[in-house]
Amino acid sequence: MQRIAMVINVKPEKLDEYRRLHAAAWPEVLDALRRAHVGNYSIFLKNHTLFGYLEYHGNDWDADMAQVAADPATKRWWALTDPCQEPWESRAAGEWWARMESVFLME
Repeated sequence: MQRIAMVINVKPEKLDEYRRLHAAAWPEVLDALRRAHVGNYSIFLKNHTLFGYLEYHGNDWDADMAQVAADPATKRWWALTDPCQEPWESRAAGEWWARMESVFLME
């Protein structure tokens, strides 16, 4: 299992919309994530920064995320959520959410 943490900003004027969307996340999108071996996915908010945490139980992250990106419901979901977000300038090439480095774990 791989723990993944990531950050992105939410545009202040889109915060209410972002919260509304996630209060009723689409079951089809959640199913696509589950099929891609994603579990225990949470998003937290502080000021205008979103912190996402998930656990990946698969063997090929890139292939599984390509499957998620090809999912029609996910494409429609992202068309609504992406305009609410503002990526970090320091993100790596190709990232929307900036991945974070793990520096501590207590199990």
